[in-house]
Amino acid sequence: MTYVITSLCIDVKDAGCVPACPVDCIYIGERMLYIQPDECIGCGLCESICPVGAIWEDVELEDDDKPYIEVNAQYFNEAVSGLGSPNGAKALGASNVDHPVVSAHPAQKLNDRGNSVDLV
Repeated sequence: MTYVITSLCIDVKDAGCVPACPVDCIYIGERMLYIQPDECIGCGLCESICPVGAIWEDVELEDDDKPYIEVNAQYFNEAVSGLGSPNGAKALGASNVDHPVVSAHPAQKLNDRGNSVDLV
């Protein structure tokens, strides 16, 4: 079991989950955050603190969000981001790289209820 950050994080990047993570497995990309699945211990602290509901346990994802299991995992593939397995987000810092699915995603913003909406 691992946690996954979904498209609701794109262009929001609240990052309140980052200091809450006891194992430092949440990495900051250009447009969204990513959980390194091999580092995640499944504690759920990130899910409980996310203000936009972008983080879910992998087994609880709706079908529309299931591709983000691979998006999070592939983000750490050397060929996708150049990161590999950095073993700790704090030492790495923020990145200006995203998974191609995230890069291609339409721009979003928060509406007055705090939900992300696609920009037209």
